[in-house]
Amino acid sequence: MPGAARRSLASPVVNGVLCQCGGAVPAAAEGTLGAGSPLPPSASPLLEHEQRLKRLFVQLDVNRDGALCVHDLAVGLQRLGLHRSERDLWKIVKAGDKDLDGQLDFEEFVHYLQDHEKKLRLVFKSLDKKNDGCIDAQEIMQSLRDLGVKISEQQAEKILKRIRTGHFWGPVTYMDKNGTMTIDWNEWRDYHLLHPVENIPEIILYWKHSTIFDVGENLTVPDEFTVEERQTGMWWRHLVAGGGAGAVSRTCTAPLDRLKVLMQVHASRSNNMCIVGGFSQMIREGGPRSLWRGNGINVLKIAPESAIKFMAYEQIKRFIGTDQDVLRIHERLVAGSLAGAIAQSSIYPMEVLKTRMALRKTGQYTGMLDCAKNILTKEGVAAFYKGYIPNMLGIIPYAGIDLAVYETLKNSWLQHYAVNSADPGVFVLLACGTISSTCGQLASYPLALVRTRMQAQASVEGAPQVTMRGLFKHILKTEGAFGLYRGLAPNFMKVIPAVSISYVVYENLKMTLGVESR
Repeated sequence: MPGAARRSLASPVVNGVLCQCGGAVPAAAEGTLGAGSPLPPSASPLLEHEQRLKRLFVQLDVNRDGALCVHDLAVGLQRLGLHRSERDLWKIVKAGDKDLDGQLDFEEFVHYLQDHEKKLRLVFKSLDKKNDGCIDAQEIMQSLRDLGVKISEQQAEKILKRIRTGHFWGPVTYMDKNGTMTIDWNEWRDYHLLHPVENIPEIILYWKHSTIFDVGENLTVPDEFTVEERQTGMWWRHLVAGGGAGAVSRTCTAPLDRLKVLMQVHASRSNNMCIVGGFSQMIREGGPRSLWRGNGINVLKIAPESAIKFMAYEQIKRFIGTDQDVLRIHERLVAGSLAGAIAQSSIYPMEVLKTRMALRKTGQYTGMLDCAKNILTKEGVAAFYKGYIPNMLGIIPYAGIDLAVYETLKNSWLQHYAVNSADPGVFVLLACGTISSTCGQLASYPLALVRTRMQAQASVEGAPQVTMRGLFKHILKTEGAFGLYRGLAPNFMKVIPAVSISYVVYENLKMTLGVESR
C-alpha cells in the first residue's frame, strides 16, 4: 500500500492534533476552539504542545462541560476514527481521575497523557534491543520470545504493519506510517497515546500465575514483575495480596488437605479409606474442628516461604548475569527451582510440623510449640528434616511441568485469540492455572507421598524407619503403582476451589492495597 494511503488510514488524532504534519482536523471538530488553526512560527514547543492538547481536549469534550467522562471519550474518539471498548475508556478515566469525580478535567487529562507517555517510553526502550531509536520485526520477535511466546517473522511484521484498535470489527489504523517496517518513538507514542498500555509487557501484568494461585504446594516458579511495578513498589503489594489469598484459600480447603495427608499415610489395600469415610472418621475422633488440624502452621509458613523464595529468585537472576528484564523460559525454570529449594530448605521444619499436626490424635499435643518440643526431645533435630530429599527432588517435576504447561497454554491463547489485548479474562486465566497446577501435582505426586510418609514415620506406631528408596520399593511391592497415588482424589478436588478462592481474594486485596486494576 502506498505511503499516502497508509497516512489516510492513520488516526486523525495523530494527523490533525498531535503530530507536526499539519493535517486537517476532522469535520466533526470544525468550529471548535482553536481546531485546525495554525500556530505562529514563533510559538515555543512547550506552548505549541499545550495548545495541541487543548484542541484535542475540546474535540473530545462532546457535551462542552469542561470535563471528559466515559461517554465523552467514547463519542469523541469514535468521531476521530478510534474505537475503544468501555473497559478501556474506564481505564483511562480511572488512571487520570485524581479527585475521584468520575471524569477528567483539562489538568487531569494533561497529567494522564504525560504519565502515560512515560510508561510508553519505558516500554519502547525495553523493546528497542539495539538502542537505535526504532523497533523492527526481529526486536518484536526477541521480546516475545523472552516471554515464552514464539511468533514467525511474518507475524512480527504484521504487528508492525497493522494493529486493529478497539473492537475487532473497527477500522484498521497503521502504526508504521512511513512504510519502513520499523517504528520510531514518535510513531509509537502517537499511536498509543490515547489507548491504555496494551503491548508486550502487558503479558506479564495479565498472566501472573505463582502470585495469584495457591493450591497448597508453594513449589511454582515465581512470577516476573514489570519495570514499572518494580519502580513504583507495586511488587510487594502483589506479594502481600498473594500471601493473603493463599491464607484464605488454604483455610477454606484445609479439610480436603488433611484428608489427603491421612490417606497418604494410613490408606492401603487392607485399609481402603474413601472420601466420605475419611471425613466421618475425622469428625468422630475429634469433632468438626479436627478437620482443620495442621492448617495453622500451613498458613504461617506462607509469609517466610514466599519472601525467601522471591529474594532468592532475584539474587539468582543477578547471578545468572542476564541483561534482560524478563528471563527466558529455561532460565526461569533454573532460577525458580533453585529459589524454591532455598525457600523449602529454610522452612522445611514447618512442613514436618504441619504433617505431624495433621496426623495428631485428640489431646496428643497442646499446640505447635508442644509438638515441636516433643519431636526435638524424642527424635532429635534430624527429625525436622525427614523426607527432605524427596521434597527437593519433587520441586523440578512440579515447577517444570507447571511452568511448561502454563506457558504453552498462554502461548496458544496469545497466538490465536489476543487480537486487541493480552488480557485473557478471568475464566481463561483460572482454567490455565488449574490445568498447569494439576499437571504439576500429578507428575510430582509419588515423591510428595513418599515425603509425607517419611515425615510421619515416628508418629505411626510400628512403622518401619526406611529410606526413600526403601519406601518406594515397599509401596510398589505391597500396593502396586496405585499405592503411590493414595490421596490423589481429595488433592485434585481442592484444586479448583483453591484456585478460584485465591483469585477472588487476591483481586480484592489488590484493590485494598492500592494496586492499579489491570
